Amino acid sequence: MKLYNTLTKQKEEFQPITPGEVKMYSCGPTVYNYFHIGNARPFIIFDTLRRYLEYKGLKVNFVQNFTDIDDKMIKKSNDEGITVKELGEKFIEEYFKDAKGLGIKEATVHPKATENIEAIIELIEKLEDKGFAYNVDGDVYFSTKKFKEYGKLSHQPLEDLEAGARIDVNEQKRDPMDFALWKKQKAGEPAWESPWGMGRPGWHIECSAMANKYLGETIDIHSGGQDLVFPHHENEIAQSEAANDAPFAKYWLHNGYINVDNQKMSKSLNNFFTVRDVASEYDYEIIRFFMLSAHYRNPINFSKDLMEQAKSGLDRMYTCLNNLAFFKGNAQDRAMNEREIKLSGQLEKYKENFIAAMDDDLNTADAIAALFEMVREINANITATSNSSVTIVEFAANMLKELGDVLGILQKSQKDTLDAEVEQLIAKRQQARKDKNWALADSIRDRLKDMGIVLEDTPQGIKWRRA
Repeated sequence: MKLYNTLTKQKEEFQPITPGEVKMYSCGPTVYNYFHIGNARPFIIFDTLRRYLEYKGLKVNFVQNFTDIDDKMIKKSNDEGITVKELGEKFIEEYFKDAKGLGIKEATVHPKATENIEAIIELIEKLEDKGFAYNVDGDVYFSTKKFKEYGKLSHQPLEDLEAGARIDVNEQKRDPMDFALWKKQKAGEPAWESPWGMGRPGWHIECSAMANKYLGETIDIHSGGQDLVFPHHENEIAQSEAANDAPFAKYWLHNGYINVDNQKMSKSLNNFFTVRDVASEYDYEIIRFFMLSAHYRNPINFSKDLMEQAKSGLDRMYTCLNNLAFFKGNAQDRAMNEREIKLSGQLEKYKENFIAAMDDDLNTADAIAALFEMVREINANITATSNSSVTIVEFAANMLKELGDVLGILQKSQKDTLDAEVEQLIAKRQQARKDKNWALADSIRDRLKDMGIVLEDTPQGIKWRRA
């Protein structure tokens, strides 16, 4: 498997530090609101990477943090008249609701910044002892010029980065590029005791401390959105490597930006959507499928038209699975014949194409294309009149579900439960057909269609699906 490493700007063969095991850290949300569709993309992408690594037989120790103390959280909690802790707990709970809907597996560990203050302080003290950090009246800063490789992730020399930096009026940094490791307490802010007085951690140090605590000094994969390359991930590298004298992460992965109707998503343009907003109109699984429809490093455009395309594409796959479930009930209990053996071989080739795409820097777009080819082949060869065996029907369905699971899709039960009214209507329509009361049968069919139930009359009986 090859992955594009932001650090080296090239695809590299993925070789975990410890054979058979992967240590992976992915930046999580700041929990002051529902997460938006821009946040959703890295959550979905790197959940998919984790799933694929596990599919390949690797044990993945996956850590995704919660930033539960920062300026935004303090402001929001003050606005709402609740504590920062209460705000954080509320939106961590909401995160898990949306993440579950999107098929995002829980991390091995979901550490919170506020529960790792001791580890954060220890790391800052280590940096201070080594001369990389300095205290200015209770504010502690990292000295970027002391770390000679600063800028190696964003591939910009310190001078170029410095040109765009500024010093806030209330800061006493020695250099514009220096950044806060510990912030002195301001009136009304949450704070913890430290060697530098009451205060709270800076954002960048949190991830370094938690990655070090839960995964060790050097990890295999660090991932996040492209917007985190600088300064967040650049600063993580500086802190971690300065403190530990060891490489921080072997592979750095970053996903591309998301636009809305070809414009950058922003509240000022009124095109800012949370996942909860979108899920009120589209199923969570459609959102996930949409996010995986483009290569993760490319920008992706969010629009209603493209969401409708994603819905249509996912429906096509589920229709195939529904057909297979229906055909299985009337399939022949025998071994595969020559035609079916040939079909199974063709499906295996599409599976190989799927794996080749995923091995090529997690190319989910091409992997999905392989699934569509598989669906086309199944639809053409396993039909109501093909007299298929149970063996080939199960083989096809299991392969679709197996590969779908890698992408976090196609796992919903195919045995939908019809409520009593719908069941009665279908039974009534069947009786009407027996009685040759075609007008009543058609009327019931139309009524069911209005209820979102589409009926199909096949040689094996009535088949139904959700519209």
